[in-house]
Amino acid sequence: MYWTLELASYLEDAPWPATKDELIDFSIRSGAPLEVVENLQELEDDGQPYESIEEIWPDYPTKEDFFFNEDEY
Repeated sequence: MYWTLELASYLEDAPWPATKDELIDFSIRSGAPLEVVENLQELEDDGQPYESIEEIWPDYPTKEDFFFNEDEY
């Protein structure tokens, strides 16, 4: 399983919190690449919903990771 920023971006609009099966269904319906579905299928399924993309990919960049001042734009 590997995640890239491009692949993870397909899950930004997912209905969080969501179970593994809900995320797979969302990915298929939204037209995400096959790699996204394959990565989700490799996740462990303990029946608990995932609260955000950070639980799936802890290195997912957040707004705090970018160094720019939003007030200037």
